[in-house]
Amino acid sequence: MKRTPDLIDAARSQWADLHPDVDTTSIDVIGRVLRAAAVLRRRLDVTIAEAGLNRAEFDLLCALRRGGVAVTPGRLNEITVASGAATTKRLRELTERGLLERTTDQRDRRSARVRITAAGEELIDEVFPQVMAAEQALLSGLTARQRESLAGGLADLLHAVEG
Repeated sequence: MKRTPDLIDAARSQWADLHPDVDTTSIDVIGRVLRAAAVLRRRLDVTIAEAGLNRAEFDLLCALRRGGVAVTPGRLNEITVASGAATTKRLRELTERGLLERTTDQRDRRSARVRITAAGEELIDEVFPQVMAAEQALLSGLTARQRESLAGGLADLLHAVEG
């Protein structure tokens, strides 16, 4: 079955005209992953924003909710793939809103631990199912087999780039 050409095909064709000596096959994967991520993020961010959160705040709260234990800000950086400065800003804002609580680590007084509050849990427990429903709707154009194949390919890609 032949697929309909998309913007990525057009970009590759244009680059091939300009630089026929350059291998542009990576655009087939990287271009589509980045474009799909941007489109998905834009559409899902609407659902998240309705709860008064942005994507980064949602991801941070979800990480704490599903982990179930207090963690260091450094560990949150790793989990959410964020910079220390960005995490610090988010932690401050979410703490001020009563969604997080910071405590001093009893074993190392120089270190802090962060945990989600009951209000934060309640918010994520309300928003998470809405986000999952929105994700399901966005994927409804794919068959179960296509989803499985895509998920496996993306897992392989992620493993290759994360090492």
